[in-house]
Amino acid sequence: MKEVIDTVSVALANGDTENVGNVVMQEVNRTLLSAGVDEVWADKIDNLIVLLFIIGIALLANIICRKIILRVVAKLVKQTKATWDDIVFNHKVMVNVSRMVAPILIYIAIPIAFPEHADSDLLDFLRRLCLIYIIAVFLRFISALFTAVYQVYSEREQYRDKPLKGLLQTAQVILFFIGAIIIISILINQSPMVLLTGLGASAAILMLVFKDSIMGFVSGIQLSANNMLKVGDWITMPKYGADGTVIEVTLNTVKVRNFDNTITTIPPYLLISDSFQNWQGMQESGGRRVKRSINIDMTSVRFCTPEMLEKYRKIQLLANYVDETEKVVEEYNKEHDIDNSVLVNGRRQTNLGVFRAYLTNYFEIERTARIYLKELFLEVALLQDIGFPKRT
Repeated sequence: MKEVIDTVSVALANGDTENVGNVVMQEVNRTLLSAGVDEVWADKIDNLIVLLFIIGIALLANIICRKIILRVVAKLVKQTKATWDDIVFNHKVMVNVSRMVAPILIYIAIPIAFPEHADSDLLDFLRRLCLIYIIAVFLRFISALFTAVYQVYSEREQYRDKPLKGLLQTAQVILFFIGAIIIISILINQSPMVLLTGLGASAAILMLVFKDSIMGFVSGIQLSANNMLKVGDWITMPKYGADGTVIEVTLNTVKVRNFDNTITTIPPYLLISDSFQNWQGMQESGGRRVKRSINIDMTSVRFCTPEMLEKYRKIQLLANYVDETEKVVEEYNKEHDIDNSVLVNGRRQTNLGVFRAYLTNYFEIERTARIYLKELFLEVALLQDIGFPKRT
């Protein structure tokens, strides 16, 4: 037995799996014959026994990785304060790594079970199936690694306004596209470069298939680079029924939770090609400008009489304004020798000017209001719409 193990070890070190297979088969055949198995049956089942033994070892290695090694690694990761190990040794990432152990062992050792068919098409097909499974699991491992990186960095404040979800989905699309080309090339036993050369001729079809993904990716970069939109912003887009908070920005959609808790999905490229309103600046400032209409009848505008001025002086918000303005008007008219018998000469107070002063003083003394414009301008016109700041 020791001689067999030494021979197998040397052959494995030299990469000679065919010689290893012959030695193992001879030993298995000899063991079956010594156990009283008929020679004809021994020759038939020795390949099956070795194959089952290889599969058993592969499954055992998989169980050891998942039940023992992964648990030990998880405990070690919890004891560290670093972030990188949370990404690399994420549970889903490590599970996909452990799933590659069994197919790799089978891929390497399966020629040992069929040494007499080392160059057969059947063995080559079985190895290609194993290789395809390995590549598929490896793609899932890389995808899980990307997802783990996204989950870690999306929780950081400085990255919350970045389109990380769109970048993640773009990377996954590229990853699986490359993986699909490699898998197809293995199935047809051709070089991946041959497939890529053929795909160049069908670029128009690929552009049509991935049109939304490509436009979404470019739009996501533009939205982020220009700081137009991020998760948590309040946006309105009446054309598509969106009026609420952005809850997710992905490669193909922007999800908006409306104020009635309905969800509106909008393709990112529409946010670039069409206009939308982002209310985040208003939310961060703590105030809001609201347009309100004040209808002014032009025929009601007139010069103030002494009786009117006396009445306005009784209004607390207007007392100082009326006295100061009247003093300025009298000094101006006296300085320029104005004929007061004609009211249109010189300067006079009007009821519209007094009303404007009332509004201005009202907002200035309202401490809870956020006033961004220090002056209010009224355009005197018949039934004119005028916008004023208003507290919210």
